[in-house]
Amino acid sequence: MSDAAAQYKKQDGTLSVSSDGRFVSWKSASGASPAVTIVIADTTNLQQTPATAAKASIKVVVQKPGAAQPENHTFTFTSASARDDQQSMTSLLRKWIEASKSRNSPTPAPAAETTPAAAIAVAQAVSGGAKPQEDTYDDAKLMRDIELQKSLLNSSPALRQRFDQALRDKPESITIIQFSNQFWATRVHLLRSHAAERSQGAGTYNVLSVVRPKHENGELKLNMSKEQIQLIFTQHPLVKRVYNENVPPLSEGDFWSRFFHSRLVKKLRGEKIIDADALDPKLDKYLTLDEDADSTRLLTMSNIPHFIDVEGNEQNHSQRLGNRPDWTMRPNTNDKVPILRVLNRMSEKMMADVPSSDGDTDRHAPVGVDEETYKQLQLQDLQRAADDNRVVLRVHDQGQFFSAGQGLHTSSSASTYAKRTPAQVLSTVQHEFKNLLTSKSNTVGLNLQSAIGVEDDSSSDEESTTKKKARVGSKSTRTAATSQIMKAIKKRHLHNDDLSSLTIASSEQAAALGLSESVFDDLAMTHNTTVEFLHYFWAVFLSGDADRANEVAKLIETLDKSLDRIQAVTHMAESERVAKVDKHKRENEIYAQRTGKKRRFDPNSVKGGAKAANEIVKPLVRAIGAAREQYNTALQEQLSQVRNSV
Repeated sequence: MSDAAAQYKKQDGTLSVSSDGRFVSWKSASGASPAVTIVIADTTNLQQTPATAAKASIKVVVQKPGAAQPENHTFTFTSASARDDQQSMTSLLRKWIEASKSRNSPTPAPAAETTPAAAIAVAQAVSGGAKPQEDTYDDAKLMRDIELQKSLLNSSPALRQRFDQALRDKPESITIIQFSNQFWATRVHLLRSHAAERSQGAGTYNVLSVVRPKHENGELKLNMSKEQIQLIFTQHPLVKRVYNENVPPLSEGDFWSRFFHSRLVKKLRGEKIIDADALDPKLDKYLTLDEDADSTRLLTMSNIPHFIDVEGNEQNHSQRLGNRPDWTMRPNTNDKVPILRVLNRMSEKMMADVPSSDGDTDRHAPVGVDEETYKQLQLQDLQRAADDNRVVLRVHDQGQFFSAGQGLHTSSSASTYAKRTPAQVLSTVQHEFKNLLTSKSNTVGLNLQSAIGVEDDSSSDEESTTKKKARVGSKSTRTAATSQIMKAIKKRHLHNDDLSSLTIASSEQAAALGLSESVFDDLAMTHNTTVEFLHYFWAVFLSGDADRANEVAKLIETLDKSLDRIQAVTHMAESERVAKVDKHKRENEIYAQRTGKKRRFDPNSVKGGAKAANEIVKPLVRAIGAAREQYNTALQEQLSQVRNSV
């Protein structure tokens, strides 16, 4: 869009951008205020209010030639889709501002006498300045990419369901744009990951090794797609030449059938040709042609450093001494070990299509590399070892560090034990052992469990009416410890991330909790939407914007409705549990009437119900309570300030 309804200095009007992108103008709707015209080339800064702000405005900072101070122009959009107008106008202005800067940017001119190094530096500066450094995965850019967000929602059904449910339950005071910005603000990492996934493409492969004829029902069939044929022509230009010269008169199917049974395809695959291979007069004449004739562009280099010039070794090696090279390293014809040459040639072609990691720099250009890259290419093993510059610690008398007086004042217990003699310690230990042996029966040895008060056969701890001090190792303390540990394990398992992961089916999760799949899905969806509203509540509440107080009150009402939805789901869960209990009771009654025997049944053994549902959403309910408490506290403070001012 090139125009939009906007206010300037509280006057309604229309903000428009010229078709050539040189001027921005505002005209009053009533004609009472003079028109404002801004030259885009003089614009130095462009700002916009965030998506969470109550008003959608932009500020244009202009520095006119010869003016001492810059001018600020603020435009507030007033249409029903003010936020959309703001985004569209901001994008359009940024586009023309960048275009104006690129037109007016001066080109650096080299000096009259320039060294080669300086010329390279100037060329690099010019080429680097021509391309703007744009971050593809910038947060702001990802937040503006609507197509990327739609693609992510379509690729993730769970995220799509969460987005749609939260959109249906949002308060009316929140616009769709505000909701969308808040939703994706906490999921920028998902957008960045999806953008990286979309930018990746399938790499090339050795297509001749994949495409092979197959025998089906006694017939030889060849299945090949158009993409595979095009890839064969790209990887092997010789095949493209053969195809163009022989089709027609040969038909398409006849050519490919003869090609994959010829000696030519064996040569291109690197397989060894034997005398038993079938002859083909039309295709065998191409066996003598060199396929490497088209690879000159990969081998052309302006300058090759000596330390990576393998062919230079033949010129600089003046003596022929030592062992003879291995047969795989000797120059020979293509008839010997052709697979090695084919694999190397195919690897070169595949690597040639891989984009360079350092931009558009020539991958065969060692001249002009930066100092850090050059140091990495150096043979560090041939460099002289650096001198040892470590500080040597010399201790003349080590005895003072291990004297008897050291370490006695580290603690009060250490100083107390240091005053005792070994004889006193042995006497105390012997006295304690005598008391233990005389207080028990005349059994051989010492029962350590009895010594610390552990008696498995006794239940006096549970039957005692008087409350005694718990003793470590007693049956009651061990039972309490076991119960506490098992309770902590169950609670951790309940809130474990693996339980709510997408790899586990919802039916399995529901069965583990004793809930039906429908109740569990409703509970999960209610939890997800409530978390979204909690995020939005804290973002608005902590913004400190007084104009958004109404919005905070609406969000509190939405959170209260979320509590009602949670309560409704727990009622459903409890109804299902009651139905299960009634079913078990009816089955027991039928069994008792049929056999005359009664089966024991404990209703508490049936899992699920409101208890299980409340256990899951307990942290969420606590978070809603904390949000409401903070809101009420702030509301009371504001009301008290209003009363005091009156």
